[in-house]
Amino acid sequence: MSTEALTEQAIELLSALIRIPRTSRNETEAAQFLKSFMEQECKLPTQADGCNLWSIAPDYNPQKPTLLLNAHIDTVKPVDAWTHNPFCPVIEDGKLYGLGSNDDGASLVSLLQVFRVLREQPLPYNLIYLVSAEEEVSGMNGIEHALPLLPHIDVALVGEPTGMQPAIAEKGLMVLDVTAHGKAGHAARNEGDNAIYHAIKDIQWFQTYRWEKESQLLGPVKMTVTVINAGTQHNVIPDKCTFTVDVRSNELYSNEELFNEIRQYIESDVQARSFRLNSSRIALSHPLVQKIISLGGKPFGSPTLSDQALMPFPSLKMGPGQSSRSHTADEFIEIQEIRQAIEFYLKVLL
Repeated sequence: MSTEALTEQAIELLSALIRIPRTSRNETEAAQFLKSFMEQECKLPTQADGCNLWSIAPDYNPQKPTLLLNAHIDTVKPVDAWTHNPFCPVIEDGKLYGLGSNDDGASLVSLLQVFRVLREQPLPYNLIYLVSAEEEVSGMNGIEHALPLLPHIDVALVGEPTGMQPAIAEKGLMVLDVTAHGKAGHAARNEGDNAIYHAIKDIQWFQTYRWEKESQLLGPVKMTVTVINAGTQHNVIPDKCTFTVDVRSNELYSNEELFNEIRQYIESDVQARSFRLNSSRIALSHPLVQKIISLGGKPFGSPTLSDQALMPFPSLKMGPGQSSRSHTADEFIEIQEIRQAIEFYLKVLL
């Protein structure tokens, strides 16, 4: 089948998916539609776990290495500034508009077409195509739930909008809930102990502290205070101030290492919501990375999180579209980006 025909089919499928709302944890209808499409239209044996779907290429051989092709089915909620209907696919000037067109529908349909071609080829490796759920919220019922059900994976290619350049590292995420304590009192008298003032000291530390290890690909660890709450009324000294910190780790620290060091520097109580979303990196010398470089790819480090954070094996992300379009009003993918992605994926993997 020609690249043009593969692209046309991919656009039709992506348009159909855009019509089905599939925000995180609400992917059931889209997953059922896609499973039916894979089985009936693509003739692919497809397994499901919740809203995660996968297909294993025939002639699986446990003696061969296994490559996973992955993209996610869910989207964020549409923002208010859309001028198009986010659930009505429209093609204008070579661009397909619709929620999830760029993140992550273009990668999903491109990789599916590539899988359909490759599964018919004699390959020196096993191939699995996996569509994962709840990626946008790092949900417990997403890829983390599906991976134990798959055969052993040696390396993954994750489809995310990177302009078809290989992201060989990405930052991790740790969210901290911090509580500063004081003592309540009347604001008109010199009494009480203002928890806000204690919080300010720790907030300033988060703002100014510089971590020693800086990554060549990902730069320094980044900490940002994003939410703060304190007080009940104007004339009462607050006895508690809570704030939230968004921590973006590089591959030189685990989230748990960062947490243990943070506790030594601040006075407030601190709790991490999770340590599970660590930074990831694949070696520049990995054969998959080297193949992409030989075809003109330029490796880089990505500041955004993906399902790579939950993969206990080497992975890189590379897909059509641009990260800057993700989660924005009037999200779109260019038709030519999908065609070029299919072409480039096939060159890399054949």
